[in-house]
Amino acid sequence: MRPLFADPKTDFAFKKIFGTEEHKPLLIALLNGLLELDDAHRVVEVHLLTPEQRPAVQGLKNSIVDVKCVDARGTHYVVEMQVLNVEGFEKRVIYNVAKAYTSQLDAGRPYPELDDVVGVTICDFELWPRVEGAHVPMLSRWRMQEQHMGARGLGHLQFVFLELPKYDAHRPPVTAVEKWAYFFREAPSLQMVPEVLAERPFRDALEAARAAGFTEEEWETYLRAGMAIQDERGALSLAEKQGHQRGRLEGMEEGQEAGRRALRTSIRKVLQKRGLSLEPQQEALLESCMDLGTLERWLDQALTAASAPEALRDNSTDGSGA
Repeated sequence: MRPLFADPKTDFAFKKIFGTEEHKPLLIALLNGLLELDDAHRVVEVHLLTPEQRPAVQGLKNSIVDVKCVDARGTHYVVEMQVLNVEGFEKRVIYNVAKAYTSQLDAGRPYPELDDVVGVTICDFELWPRVEGAHVPMLSRWRMQEQHMGARGLGHLQFVFLELPKYDAHRPPVTAVEKWAYFFREAPSLQMVPEVLAERPFRDALEAARAAGFTEEEWETYLRAGMAIQDERGALSLAEKQGHQRGRLEGMEEGQEAGRRALRTSIRKVLQKRGLSLEPQQEALLESCMDLGTLERWLDQALTAASAPEALRDNSTDGSGA
């Protein structure tokens, strides 16, 4: 049974809602809301990139859509939705924005005529986890800043991030930013159009996401897109678990090696204080022993042995250690 609304974070649904000529007003409303633009700087035109125009970058398969937008001043916007936090994600965002800036040269435009580019990224994860004294808000803006006096400059490349997990779900959304965050987070679980999203453009976005309006082919495409995300999420989870397991094993091995070094040192000190010296053969035997139990037994024997060879005698029943 289909849900009432499709998940707008998935590839197909995002493109259907915000990446088509039919729904350009929704994309414009999304940008104006997230950028909190006044009337003089509002986005007035949207140019959608065709699939072949999007840069082929490793890890880009979960980026929902890239769009180029031109506002009243000619500033370009690159919009991206990312559902998984992949390695090098921040660098890829910078690459995409920088590529949109430098690609203007391909059209033969001289440097003075290059337009500013703003990257707008919606993340379904915390890009900057919440920590005491260094909290990055749900909607954050980034641009270059002079480090001594704090003056802003070189604003040709700017970045805007909306981190959906930072949405405060303990109260109803009030601002446009909060309502868009609520829409992306809650749409797939809604059973009706809630009052907080009953006005445009949010109502129109929900209507565009209404699953009943999908053809069978569109619905199958939507399901495959969701399964692809789940597959990659599972792969990342498995890799993380394997990494933790390797870390635990490596940590255990490091601890055991530290124990072996300490036991070897103790054996040498005990023998030295008792006036017993290790010949090269015994020294090599001691250094090559990897069994903690054997080393512990040799330390006990070193306290009473009459000679170094007797201290390192292997009298265990299983023959392990030396």
